[in-house]
Amino acid sequence: MAKVFLSYAREDAAAARQLAESIGRAGHDVWWDSHLKGGSRFSTEIDRELKTAQAVVVLWSQASVESAWVQDEAAEGRDSGRLVPVTLGGSRPPLGFRQFHTVDFGTWNGDGEPANLDELVEAITKTAGNEVTKSASAPADAQKGTSGPSVCVLPFVNMSGDPEQEYFSDGITEDIITDLSKVSALLVIARNTAFTFKGKVMDVKEVARALDVSHVLEGSVRKSGNRVRITAQMIDAATGGHLWADRYDRDLTDIFAIQDEISKAIVAALRVKLLPEERKAIEARGTTIVEAYNLYLMARKQWITGDYSDVRRGESIVRICRQAVSFDPDYAQAWALMALAQAELRLLHGKDVDALPAVERALSINPDIAEAHCVKAQLLQEQGKQAEANQEIQFALRLDPESWEVNREAARLNFRQGRIGDAIPHFEKAGTLMPSDWHSPMMVMTCYQSVGDEGSMFRAARTSIERAETALAKEPSNTQLLAAGANALALLGEDGRAREWIDRALLLDPDNNYTRYNLACALVVRLNDAERAMEVLGPYFERAIADMIKHVEADPDMDSIRDDPRFKAMMSGAKQRLGVTA
Repeated sequence: MAKVFLSYAREDAAAARQLAESIGRAGHDVWWDSHLKGGSRFSTEIDRELKTAQAVVVLWSQASVESAWVQDEAAEGRDSGRLVPVTLGGSRPPLGFRQFHTVDFGTWNGDGEPANLDELVEAITKTAGNEVTKSASAPADAQKGTSGPSVCVLPFVNMSGDPEQEYFSDGITEDIITDLSKVSALLVIARNTAFTFKGKVMDVKEVARALDVSHVLEGSVRKSGNRVRITAQMIDAATGGHLWADRYDRDLTDIFAIQDEISKAIVAALRVKLLPEERKAIEARGTTIVEAYNLYLMARKQWITGDYSDVRRGESIVRICRQAVSFDPDYAQAWALMALAQAELRLLHGKDVDALPAVERALSINPDIAEAHCVKAQLLQEQGKQAEANQEIQFALRLDPESWEVNREAARLNFRQGRIGDAIPHFEKAGTLMPSDWHSPMMVMTCYQSVGDEGSMFRAARTSIERAETALAKEPSNTQLLAAGANALALLGEDGRAREWIDRALLLDPDNNYTRYNLACALVVRLNDAERAMEVLGPYFERAIADMIKHVEADPDMDSIRDDPRFKAMMSGAKQRLGVTA
């Protein structure tokens, strides 16, 4: 009898339950997260079961391939030689897991036993029997998952001698990734995955093996005054040799030409056919003015890495983008980024800022900018035009289903309209797309609690606290992080530490309304302390804007205190002050 750990996505719970029962009847001991009880410590119990299992069975489905938690568990099985993958509905395993033989269950959805259950049972038995000797991964040359060339573009190293110039090297990297992604015959690892290797010293063969790619591009950028030097080299993962390398030492005004040359040289080296429309797409930069481009990269860097609880961040992004469009009034990307920052200033900080002019300007230049459509959806929702907002966000998702901003906004729209279940996949996707995103795991934690999925709730809590702790190491005074961490800590049973984080957040920044609300959620739902929550919510309602009140009305975290006369009075007073109707 083997001890089996079963990993799956919430959407596949019915199939997971049936499969666990089938494997059990075949004589094996199966553990899956339905065993978690209320108050269980995810980080302790799940890790213990995962580490002690002799086989890790992973259900790859359309939902699970996008789940960071399933991928974490699968990686544990892969790296220890215990992985037994199963595919549902014709899904393909994600990068890094395609070199393993997979048991295909076809269209089976949990109804009865799968036709090839015997094949899975045999794989489990073999894996458990070879647990000690089985290789942690397939041979480096076993690139079975990719039919054509595939590449990971590692973040280019900033060699300028000025850390402040890192926005430029990161921007160059992102643009090369975007260019190569336009080539239909080439598989390119997404920006957010590639940037998880930023600052790490790793052998390129290890990177290629982890991501299951045939080639890795690395390089460096040195920017000094009006000169720029870019070096780049393409490495064949199988041999470790250089397939192509070059150095570009030119005036900064040639930066667009350099990017075009690098992308086309890579395509040529890989012997990939570049279609005429793809060539035109690569050459389309959004602007031809270097000054505008440089400023946009600077603003984009702040948007991606900054603390959105800091009002100064949003204000500086708007300021930089305004300067960018002063150089090029037709720079649609800069207008769209300005709109994103303005919308956030209004939503999170209550600033009287109108993002509509920037949105309309961006879309008049380029109607296919997904981020501009997601801001428009937010503005329509704020006006009470729910149907139009939903149409707008669906259009944005069709334009760019891999956009962090679009998925985050889709999740928020569903959440505020009471469709908690529909919000879950978008919060999940946003958290996967941006590894530094601590807010989406916190929100999906609430969603899972609302729909009664305890196992996924604990997973989200673990991710939330891990990301909050990582970010707090760099920003120990960030009260938004403290609030998110307090929610996760309390859910994981660390009540004392959660209260310490709450006290510290209120001491550091008592006027941050966003922090106050999330602290109140921790007190109400996780710590069952309604009295303290009322104290925290008092100043919140005094300063809340209309969109915040709509969020409170939809948030299931507040359900247990809605009938409290004090809560009713605060809500009523805020609505009267803002002129908000039901």
